[in-house]
Amino acid sequence: MDKQLTGINKLDTLTHAKRSIPSNILCFSHLRWDFVFQRPQHLLTRFAKIFNVYFLEEPVFEKTAAPFLSKSTREENLWVLIPHLPEGLSEKEISDYQEDLVSQFLKTQNVDDYAFWYYTPMALEYSRKFKPSMIIYDCMDELSAFKFAPPAIKKLENELFQKADIVFTGGYSLYEAKKKEHSNIFPFPSSIDKQHFEKARTYKKAPKDQVDISRPRIGFFGVIDERFDIDLIREMAERRPNWQFILIGPVVKIDPATLPIRENIHYKGSKTYLELPEYLSGWDIALIPFLLNESTQFISPTKTPEYLAAGIPVISTPIKDVVRPYGLEKLVHIAETPEDFIAAIEVELTKPKEGWLAKVDAFLMQNSWDLTCSKMLHQIELSFGKISKKEKITISTI
Repeated sequence: MDKQLTGINKLDTLTHAKRSIPSNILCFSHLRWDFVFQRPQHLLTRFAKIFNVYFLEEPVFEKTAAPFLSKSTREENLWVLIPHLPEGLSEKEISDYQEDLVSQFLKTQNVDDYAFWYYTPMALEYSRKFKPSMIIYDCMDELSAFKFAPPAIKKLENELFQKADIVFTGGYSLYEAKKKEHSNIFPFPSSIDKQHFEKARTYKKAPKDQVDISRPRIGFFGVIDERFDIDLIREMAERRPNWQFILIGPVVKIDPATLPIRENIHYKGSKTYLELPEYLSGWDIALIPFLLNESTQFISPTKTPEYLAAGIPVISTPIKDVVRPYGLEKLVHIAETPEDFIAAIEVELTKPKEGWLAKVDAFLMQNSWDLTCSKMLHQIELSFGKISKKEKITISTI
C-alpha cells in the first residue's frame, strides 16, 4: 500500500511543483477518446494533473468548405482535438491539411513547450517536421497485426523508434518483441482503477437490462472484433443452454451477422466506464475469450485486473500476458477449448471464493494506474534530463 500511495502523492505533488519537463503533451491517437475507456484515457487523465494534454484524434470527413480543428474539454487540462476535412482528398492532401492544422493550433494556442506522445506511428506522416522538446511512444499494441492495418505502419513505426526519446510497451510480451528496437524502452502492462471496480462487490441493484436475466451469468466486456472467439461463445451457449452469456461492447471490424444468436446470449451494446461495475456485480463468471492469432500475440488485456477487482472468477484463453502473471499465480483459469472453458466454469461456480479473493486483493495491492503513471513520469523526467544535458553540451561546443 505504501508504494501505491507514494505514486499518488508524487502525482499530486508535481501538480504544484516546478518541473524541468515540457508543460504540454500533444497525443496522436488512432483511438477515439469517447469510444472505450482504456489505456490512453487512464494514463492521460492522470497526466492532465501535471501537463496540459491535447488528445488529437484521426480526422473525420464531411462536406465542409474548409478544414478546421475542433476542440472540446474532457477533463481539467485535457482537450480532445478532431481534424475536420473535406471528403474526396488524396492521402497527401489529408497529410498536408493535418500538418497545417497542427501548426496553426500550436501557434494560436501559444504552445511552444511541448512533447509529442504517440499511440499511432501513422501520425508521423504529418508530424515529423515539428520539433517537440521530447517524443514519447506508448506502444500499447502490435498495430500492424490488426485487421485493416495500413500497409505503411511497420515502416513508420521503425521511423518512430528512431525519433523517440523514450518508449513504453503495453505488456511484457510486447516488450520482449520490441526491446531491441530502442535503447530506452520500458514495459508497463495494463493496470487497474481498483476502487472503481471494487464497487461491483457491494452493488445491490441490478441494471434494468440485466435484472431479468437468469443465472448463472457469464459475462464479457470490451470491443467485439477480430480478436473475439465467436465460435467459443457459440459452442458454450449451445452445450449449456441454462447458462446466460452477457456480452457488453461495440462490434467493430467484423460482420455482426456472424455473431451467434441464441436465447441465452445477450448483446448489450456499449456501456460507459462508470456503468461497468453495476453490470459486473451481477455476473458469476467473467471471460477473456480471445483467439490466439497475430492480433492477440502481444496484448495485455486491461479487463483482466478489472474483472479481478470486481471479485469475479475469470476464465481466459492462454494469452501470454494473462498466463503470466495471472495464470501462474492461479488468479485466473486458463482454458483453450470449449470443453476446457465449461469445466473451468463449473468448478468456479461451486468453489468458495474467500481464499482466492484474499490472494487477488494482495496481488492487486501493488497494481494501480496511479503507480504506473508515477513510474512512467519518473522515466520521462530522467529521459528529458538526458536530452537537456545533451543540448547544453551541443550548444557549448558550437
